[in-house]
Amino acid sequence: MAVTDLPILGMLRTKMQWHQARQKLIAENVANADMPGFRPRDLAGLDFDRTTGEARSGGVGLARTSEAHIVPAGAEGAGTDPRRVKGFEIRPSGNGVNLEEEMMKAGDNQSDYQLAASLYQKSLDALKIAVGKR
Repeated sequence: MAVTDLPILGMLRTKMQWHQARQKLIAENVANADMPGFRPRDLAGLDFDRTTGEARSGGVGLARTSEAHIVPAGAEGAGTDPRRVKGFEIRPSGNGVNLEEEMMKAGDNQSDYQLAASLYQKSLDALKIAVGKR
């Protein structure tokens, strides 16, 4: 087993890859801010299994199969963000991109990526110290 195959390092690599993909989507949202009818996209949150450390693609939960169904308390649907105000998002052109919100997401995403990258580097440094290569 290689040193870089440790579960914590794998989780941090996966987290950094997720943040890279999210940054790409945020950049596409900003680039299409003036395109009529464009709907912004975002990635579903990344979640890790506590026992195996593997990334989970989605949780098991209640799903609305019809608009007539009641939404469970505290859940508006898969991947929703409770900070979004639904009433003020769509402009007359049909475009749903809010530049301020996208910039906030980009800043948060960059901070989280930097944290994961820093933790990854610190973990590698600790391993080097442990094996006496530093």
